[in-house]
Amino acid sequence: MTDRAREQTLQDAAIAALRRGDAAVARATLSEMADPPAMLLAQACNRLGDLDGEQAALNRILQQDMRNLPAMLAMGQNLIRRGDERGASIWFRGALAQAAATGAPPALQPLLQQAQASIAQSGRKFEDHLSAAIADLPALPRITHATDLLLGKSELYLQQPSMFYFPGLPQRAFYERDEFAWVPAVEAATDAIIAELNDVRAGAPDFAPYVQTPTDRPAPNNPLRDDPSWGAYYFWQQGEIVADHAARCPAVMAALDHADRPMITGRSPMALWSLLKPGTHIQPHHGLLNTRLICHLPLIVADNCALRVGAQTRAWVPGEMLIFDDSIEHEAWNRGNDTRVILLFEVWRPEIHAEERIALTRLFEAIDRFGPKQVDAG
Repeated sequence: MTDRAREQTLQDAAIAALRRGDAAVARATLSEMADPPAMLLAQACNRLGDLDGEQAALNRILQQDMRNLPAMLAMGQNLIRRGDERGASIWFRGALAQAAATGAPPALQPLLQQAQASIAQSGRKFEDHLSAAIADLPALPRITHATDLLLGKSELYLQQPSMFYFPGLPQRAFYERDEFAWVPAVEAATDAIIAELNDVRAGAPDFAPYVQTPTDRPAPNNPLRDDPSWGAYYFWQQGEIVADHAARCPAVMAALDHADRPMITGRSPMALWSLLKPGTHIQPHHGLLNTRLICHLPLIVADNCALRVGAQTRAWVPGEMLIFDDSIEHEAWNRGNDTRVILLFEVWRPEIHAEERIALTRLFEAIDRFGPKQVDAG
């Protein structure tokens, strides 16, 4: 008998022994081979409870093929039996990612489902373990956020302005109303502003589309382009007063004077009524700059209407300012039956110093003088 034939005979005998449940004979048979198949050896060791032997055999496979899906799943199960749930989760996540990228044969689907269940169970235990460690402390939002990121319960969203990034600013999705001295004065004008809004809409309930096809640059890739479902009625546009709108709405203009708005020739201030009809979804996007904050004064609010900025979602409440960083991914939707209207305007970020504001103003004006300015198209 040739060496090759002998090796095949021994391998067949080991397989037969495994099938009849005789793992000891299978391992003994494999030990007679010059180069036993590592997966067969791992299976025999697994059934004998020899975790070290199984791990050594699996490592042989993974050293040659680090993305071997059966070996990755088996390694995770090996660590589960050792009580190392965190280590097992690493292997299981890798296996699930590999299966998603390249597919997996039907025979492995039950093992992949077990891997998912194991990851979920381990995650719950880990969360309970961490919660117990800080159970006696007061509620700390930043600790909660950091823990949610660690546990995979929240995604990390950072500033990604599409035009200009100013470094060193805090990564905050929302700012609170009581952080700004000018907010109460603007909120106090809510009823007067609503009266002006109702008067304007009595003659023309729709506004011009917020996103419009420009004549001097490529059309934005936005499904709401030229669609009045997301409408805009400007008071300040590209740093200029819209005179007829301002004249009709003195309460709006007086309220805006309280806010700490940028004054940048050809660019800021920017202020408008933003209208969102039922069934409209402003898709996730990033604003142009992280040097400003966007302010929403809710005027007409519908049910099932909300704004998501990063990982946080907030609903509009009439007369209560929402202030957020639009350079972080955000989206808005109106899933209700009524139209939503807000007063939208921008303010300087409070962390930017006076001399930096002067320099930024000069920079933005110089950028716009050099060529056509980039327009926020949602």
